[in-house]
Amino acid sequence: MADAVVTRFAPSPTGFLHIGGARTALFNWLYARHAGGKMLLRIEDTDRERSTDAAIAAILDGLSWLGLEWDGEVIYQFTRADRHREVAESLLAAGHAYRCYATPAELDAMREAARAEGRPPRYDGRWRDRSPSEAPAGVKPVIRLKAPREGETVLDDKVQGQVRWPNKDLDDLVLLRSDGTPTYMLAVVVDDHDMGVTDIIRGDDHLTNAARQLHIYQALGWEAPAMAHIPLIHGPDGAKLSKRHGALGVDAYRAMGYMPQALRNYLVRLGWSHGDREFFSTQEMIEHFDLARVGRSPARFDFAKLESMNGHYIRASRDPDLVAALEATLPYLAGAERLPRGFDPPLRDKLLAAMPGLKERAKTLVELLDGAAFLFATRPLELDARAQGLLDAGGRAHLEGLLPRFAALSAWTATGTEATVRDYVGETKVKLGEVAQPLRAALTGRATSPGIFDVLEVLGRDESLARMQDQVSGPTASGERPSPSA
Repeated sequence: MADAVVTRFAPSPTGFLHIGGARTALFNWLYARHAGGKMLLRIEDTDRERSTDAAIAAILDGLSWLGLEWDGEVIYQFTRADRHREVAESLLAAGHAYRCYATPAELDAMREAARAEGRPPRYDGRWRDRSPSEAPAGVKPVIRLKAPREGETVLDDKVQGQVRWPNKDLDDLVLLRSDGTPTYMLAVVVDDHDMGVTDIIRGDDHLTNAARQLHIYQALGWEAPAMAHIPLIHGPDGAKLSKRHGALGVDAYRAMGYMPQALRNYLVRLGWSHGDREFFSTQEMIEHFDLARVGRSPARFDFAKLESMNGHYIRASRDPDLVAALEATLPYLAGAERLPRGFDPPLRDKLLAAMPGLKERAKTLVELLDGAAFLFATRPLELDARAQGLLDAGGRAHLEGLLPRFAALSAWTATGTEATVRDYVGETKVKLGEVAQPLRAALTGRATSPGIFDVLEVLGRDESLARMQDQVSGPTASGERPSPSA
């Protein structure tokens, strides 16, 4: 029986969880879940100057928000430095590594000579077979791997196919620096081995690293995990993904009002396909995901497509779930300082009642909340320019005509208010839009909203009449609107 699949996501906490890293985590998570295995999380925090607690927290929070729960405890690479040194010393003792006393000046000279001859800069192996007794005084050595010089290193990659590197192009990499700290290359190999990782799925910018890491596996006599190097994400113009394309932290997408299930669905389709299908539930992603359908060409990030997909998820969501999603997202949304901190029961009820009309127009939670702004706006409402124009162009006269009719309604429902408006339109011989539009302006402060009769029902009799009266009364002599109690 084959060993259970173990994948890992191993970000460096030198910044937030960016969108490319999130897709890598998703692919690892789906591959493991599809096989009934595990996805482990390792924080590669060996760069002590650039690693921050804030970045670690953002990575953990971003993964949790996306629903990519890892298995077991988080592994912090820095805490394993003693184990990494132990392995380097074992390679030294076995003759698979050596102490190199080349000075910084010598290394610079090697690089300059290589550039002058048009060669890639490589360490020339000058201490590979020399005795430490020849070491210059006062130079702390590094420990280098004794890499193979003849033949090829071959990787059967699950995405890229068979990749070959001539060993003459791969020099003796450093395992331990002169201060005794392990390098990234060594730490990754030791950690993956000790964590029982069976499959490495990462960006193809690590492809050359794979060749070097295979040399370490061979020297240690360890079986290397299977590897899959996925193409990076590019912008719509084919250029490397940058901030202008959407190379932002996952936290930025939450602030822009994207739903985690929509972002998951969008990311899984960046480079992976299952026929022409676009939409997948999480369970369907797990069921269908495989590496054979990951393409070799860079995927192109498209904000318009993400927005469209997010709108689909908003429309397909249950109304109570959307209200809950809105409330949970409030602290993170752009402009959060201007938003309510939460929804009290009356506002939650209004949101729930208005949601069928609100969600049809929104592509993000920010747009959804913006559309619902009239529900928690305070009187007198601030009008946008179009709404102000509608009222100034004779709209207030229609409000004045409607007020007594609305006040006389026995039952305040969308059906009842619509019948009242239509009766008024029939009697005054005006078009419905000439009445409905200034009514919308008075009730929402805008020229667009959900259906106006639904708005009336959701706001309720007292609030609707008060907002209409505010606009009919107009500014007071001091230039201010009447108080809500007026």
